Formats: sequence, structure tokens, C-alpha cells
Amino acid sequence: MKPETLVFGLGIAAACLTTGSWIPQALQTIRTRSARDFSWSYLSMFGAGIALWFVYGVLRHDVAIWGANAVALVLVSGIVRVKIKYG
Repeated sequence: MKPETLVFGLGIAAACLTTGSWIPQALQTIRTRSARDFSWSYLSMFGAGIALWFVYGVLRHDVAIWGANAVALVLVSGIVRVKIKYG
């Protein structure tokens, strides 16, 4: 197996684990309709960071980076929607 294939696989595995860790939290927030424990400053800073990582991944043509951050942005957006709708 080529070293670049291993590096790509490592990136995909890392992206799946770090982004996937948000899925239970997003589902819990949506299910309970409570995002009280998330501060607006955290959500704003984290969301902006995810957006920047997404753009970086697109510019670098790195599917592991842009793919993971696209999914994370959707998950965090769901939490933001719950926080807006239910306080």
C-alpha cells in the first residue's frame, strides 16, 4: 500500500471520529429541545472555526478536511436552531 493511501485513510478516520463525536450531542440537543448549556460565544467561535476549516479543505482539495467540517457545520447549525427556537 502506498504511503499517500495510508495518510489519506488516517485523515478520513480522524475526520470520522472527531466529527462523529458531535452526532450524539446534536441528536440529544434536538431530542430534548435544550441547548441551554451551549454559550453563544462558544457556538459562534466554533462555527466560524468550522467554516474556516471547511474553506481551507476546499482550497487544499482535501476531502477529509472539507467533508468533516461540512458535516460538523450542519450538526452545529442544528444546535444553533434549537437554541434560537427553544431558548
